[in-house]
Amino acid sequence: MNRKILITGAAGKVGQNLINHLLENPKFKADKIRALCHNRMVEETDRIEAVRGDISNEDDVIRAMEGVTHIVHLATCKEIPKDVMDITVKGLFWILECCRKSDTFEQFILLGGDAGIGHFVYPNSKPLTEDYPFRPYEGCYALSKVLEEAMLQQYYTQYNLNGCCLRAPWIMEKDDFAKSLSFGDDIFGGPVWSSYVESDKATEYAKNKTVPVLLDSEEKPIKRNFVHVNDLVKAIGIAIDHPKAKQELFNICMNEPVDYRKVADHLKETRGVDSVGIKTEFHSNWLDNSKAKFLLDWSPDYDFKRLTDESYGYNRNDTDPRVIYYPG
Repeated sequence: MNRKILITGAAGKVGQNLINHLLENPKFKADKIRALCHNRMVEETDRIEAVRGDISNEDDVIRAMEGVTHIVHLATCKEIPKDVMDITVKGLFWILECCRKSDTFEQFILLGGDAGIGHFVYPNSKPLTEDYPFRPYEGCYALSKVLEEAMLQQYYTQYNLNGCCLRAPWIMEKDDFAKSLSFGDDIFGGPVWSSYVESDKATEYAKNKTVPVLLDSEEKPIKRNFVHVNDLVKAIGIAIDHPKAKQELFNICMNEPVDYRKVADHLKETRGVDSVGIKTEFHSNWLDNSKAKFLLDWSPDYDFKRLTDESYGYNRNDTDPRVIYYPG
């Protein structure tokens, strides 16, 4: 079959990697890709059409959806209260409305996030399966992930829409993971380690490339969920037209959460890097990916050692600057 796949948020981290995956995967060799972009555009080719639009604008969504068979919805909004409802609620609503009215529509795939079930903010006594209830932490981003999943679920009920949600934790690529362990100004994401120690200590740790060991209130090493972008886009490719994906929710993550103590020990053994324990208010959690492995026959290629080694071994050049396009 010849698909026309619309990707929202196509210029982002997941979007760019997904486009490359679809172009290289024989399953999609006859397919065309339409990249819906807002601020940043992607390069057009004979298989990629780039359109500029705002998903909160109904006319832009209708134009982008014309002739589309599949939608992979990656566009999101972080901690920007003035934009979050327009992008994540109104935007998703217009897309789903177009899906149910379209003569060409076949499947909708949403990229969800574990922020909607609490990430590492709340304590958990058991692995988090897809049946775990919503429990967003403070802020508009976590709330938006709940609203997205809830809206999609209602379209299943109201219109029997062929949809699927892939729920991911923190998505890593290149040197992201290494930068997430920095005490310096180059920190990627959170926690912001320098805020937990005196400024002179933070400067010393940054200079020596000391890595933090995230600890809970009882000073036990925390286990935290991650997924490499390559594993995520592989899961998206498998989910497209998979008969067991219809109206299902899947946790897409590493087989085991990353244990910060094990990371520090591995870096000490392989790179001679020192570490320091940082006591925080956060908690260990374990996102269970058994359902995706069982129904989709998907499995991740990355464990904590591969994630760590590739990230610390990645060298950026002048044509590949580290740019963070959103807060949070």
